[in-house]
Amino acid sequence: MKNSIDVSIIIVSYNTKDLLRSCVESVIKNITHLKYEIIIVDNNSGDGSKLYIKNIAKKYKNVKCFFMDKNIGFGGANNFGMNKSTGKYILLLNSDILIENNVVERVVQWMNINSGYGVASANLYNPDGSIQGTGGYFPTIFSVFSWMTIQDLPFVDNLIKPFHPMKGNSPFSNRAFYYKERDLDWVTGAFFMMRREVFEKVGGFDTDFFMYTEEVEYCVRIKAQDWLVRYLPYEGVIHLGGASGNTGDSILKEFEGVKLLYKKHYPRWQYPIMRVILKIGCLWRMFLMGIIKGRKAGSIYAKAFFKT
Repeated sequence: MKNSIDVSIIIVSYNTKDLLRSCVESVIKNITHLKYEIIIVDNNSGDGSKLYIKNIAKKYKNVKCFFMDKNIGFGGANNFGMNKSTGKYILLLNSDILIENNVVERVVQWMNINSGYGVASANLYNPDGSIQGTGGYFPTIFSVFSWMTIQDLPFVDNLIKPFHPMKGNSPFSNRAFYYKERDLDWVTGAFFMMRREVFEKVGGFDTDFFMYTEEVEYCVRIKAQDWLVRYLPYEGVIHLGGASGNTGDSILKEFEGVKLLYKKHYPRWQYPIMRVILKIGCLWRMFLMGIIKGRKAGSIYAKAFFKT
């Protein structure tokens, strides 16, 4: 019967066998009072993940597995999983996440009480216990300029709502931003809980976004349907992070994602301005990161400059 399951947990797998095993085990261990299903969508892994997934599905009746014949991306694989789901809530969970402290149950309870919210996420932590950035505000001309150039300065975020509030390379990291519960424009796809009604009304991810920024675009459409997005500072989500790609790839793909977002949802005249801002930011970061972190870090932004 539809919605007899409280939450459907969608995990996209791509060459992260050991991480996936730890993720699934942490979910099974830490959800005790909800009816749930785990839906694993494998993006044609070649590291032995498929055998593990088949075995775990045989062991647990509430684990379902599906295998793609090619890598269809984060959004495409999550869309496939969501279409197979039956839960009242849908939780998108990265394979490099570890769940603790009944955090899934706590987020579900919060969503049960706050019906105007379509999406919620919890606090994400690094393995060393430090906080990760877990969402922010939609990118504007001003916030992207700030993000690429001056955001590391103190008090800038008080004047311009930040696209990415966390500033990992700055002494003014703004971690305190994530100490408080608050409304945001978007939250990370690593732990992304939403109501089934949102998926039924808005649809899934835009598959033009292969990886990175796809959750930002998704939240643009979700908020356009008058749903709210909430960040909850609940502890219990450890994000190992960066296991599936290198820093250079993530930077390039995020810049491409921002450009595509502007093409799809912003006035046409803003797109060329956004490209100029990104190029200026690449030059600045190429110089700055080259001094702080060395030639390799600077070369990433040099490459991004020519691709932006």
